[in-house]
Amino acid sequence: MPAKYHIKTSPAPPRHKPVGKYGIIDWREDCSACHNCVKRECAYSVYNDERDRLLENVEYVDYLYECKGCLCCVQSCTKGLLSWQINPAYLALGDEIWTADIITSTWYQAETGKVPVSGAGYPGPFRGPGFDSILTDMSEIVRPTRDGIHGREYISTSVDIGRKPLKLSFNQNGSVETDCPPLVEIPLPILFNLMPWHDLSPNITLAILDAASRLETLAITDEVDLLGNTTAVPHIETQSKCADAHNLIEWANSPNALELISRAKSTNPDLVAIVKLPLGSAYIERAIELARGGADVIHAFADWHGVVNESGKARHITDAIRELHQAFVRAGIRDAVTLIASGGISMAEHVIKTILCGADLVAIDIPLMVALECRVCMNCQEGLKCPANFHDIEHNYAVQRIVNLMGAWHSQMLEMMGAMGIREARRLRGEVGRAMFFDDLERECFGPVFGKLKAWAEVS
Repeated sequence: MPAKYHIKTSPAPPRHKPVGKYGIIDWREDCSACHNCVKRECAYSVYNDERDRLLENVEYVDYLYECKGCLCCVQSCTKGLLSWQINPAYLALGDEIWTADIITSTWYQAETGKVPVSGAGYPGPFRGPGFDSILTDMSEIVRPTRDGIHGREYISTSVDIGRKPLKLSFNQNGSVETDCPPLVEIPLPILFNLMPWHDLSPNITLAILDAASRLETLAITDEVDLLGNTTAVPHIETQSKCADAHNLIEWANSPNALELISRAKSTNPDLVAIVKLPLGSAYIERAIELARGGADVIHAFADWHGVVNESGKARHITDAIRELHQAFVRAGIRDAVTLIASGGISMAEHVIKTILCGADLVAIDIPLMVALECRVCMNCQEGLKCPANFHDIEHNYAVQRIVNLMGAWHSQMLEMMGAMGIREARRLRGEVGRAMFFDDLERECFGPVFGKLKAWAEVS
């Protein structure tokens, strides 16, 4: 058995003051200056930190950024001077998909490398659009001593990239006669994708490549010069610095994509050819054509919100990937081609759910930027100053933040797979029996009673 894959994390404190969710408003002008101030009862010692700062002539604690919401001070103040509020700056983070909760949770994971725990339970609702309309089967969670990040059993997150033969033929001496195409194995079902809208400096791109190297995965980049290549490649090259021996090239979907692949493979038989295909009009027919024509990998992508626009109708990426996976199965080529999915993936659970819907692995982009303290404010799109000052990020710091995020994601993936009783990421692909789709359940349970239900996007 190979050595257990482990991601080594270390603390990487934020460069900028994080935006806290809760805050305390303190009306100090009416304070009675109690000798035993209730602020000292803070469960997280935030006010003790303030006292230490004042002794060192450091700034006051910012209650809108550092309060953890324990409410000890609010409940105990004899004059009722303290009140608890949600930070307005927190509500301004992100948008309806990249929510403030997702952004701040990603910051925490990138800082600590640990799994975020709210400690307050989940208040509901128990369904929503997109990934939140899928529940995973956790029926094996009754065996925590054997499964997950603390268990004794080995859970593999390794996946393969490339074309696989549908059958093997053997010679009389037992050796394999089938000509097996090149195949790349990575220990994490996550690639680093091109950023959809960030104007990145070369040092950030290098940090992403180096983080991929430390994680033993791959990163997609069009900065060919950064890879040390002497020959310009007229297409996007997929390669991490740890995998210089791997020949993976990604082409955009175009009428002559198969011709370019054939020409490239004639000079490099070890090439793994990837075609980046937008999920939209006639994507299934095109994907099957590409797979049969010589593309080893199909990289199917939605927009950065995970939305697929097809004939004027918006769908979520999970629906499109599930449909594409089933089309490959019907065509008899599912085990031959690798399917990468990207778009709207912002949490570790989204990786598992996307693979459950039929992808072999995923490619992520925005989470890498959020790990570097991006606020998804879109200032960069409007030519305004970036609050995260991306161009000033130190290289090793950026690498560690990305590694920490993937360490936290990997731990959550192990927990989910262990709770589902799945020990192998390759077996997770298309395993819809381990998932519950709310739309299907509602149609089957309530359809006969209430008739056809409206789509979730319409009722919400």
